[in-house]
Amino acid sequence: MTSHMTGTAVRPEQQPVRIRRATARDAKRLTSLVRNSRAYEGPYAPMVAGYRVGPDYIDAHEVHLAAGEDDRVLGFYALVLSPPELDLMFVADSAQGLGVGRRLIAHMTERARAAGVGAVRVVSHPPAEGFYRSVGARRVGTVNANPPAVMWDRPELVIPVTP
Repeated sequence: MTSHMTGTAVRPEQQPVRIRRATARDAKRLTSLVRNSRAYEGPYAPMVAGYRVGPDYIDAHEVHLAAGEDDRVLGFYALVLSPPELDLMFVADSAQGLGVGRRLIAHMTERARAAGVGAVRVVSHPPAEGFYRSVGARRVGTVNANPPAVMWDRPELVIPVTP
């Protein structure tokens, strides 16, 4: 990525990214990010077809988003506290590989720690398993397919939350 001010390359960790609690007004943008994710093309498309991140969901859970300096949504996560599970995590296609996902996971683990959670379960989109492992998750099993919405088995992982 290139800085607009200087024309020089800017490393991903230097990108201005702000993580904040999502509000009901963010629901449409989060829904759009989910539905338009290239990670869910082809055989994975039925899982997000018609999916909606509603204002009620945002109000009920720990939903936080990463925004760029122009307030563009770069990604988000949803942490369910009881039982502890990373229910949703998406990074915009244009922000893939910039460290946004790692920042969101770090933020999520801090929120989980503050809530007294010792570990967070993740039922991963199969292609995302490597990412979760790279941020410290360990595989603990497999969640079987649940047709017609989910036609494939998914890795079950746990992200430890250290005190």
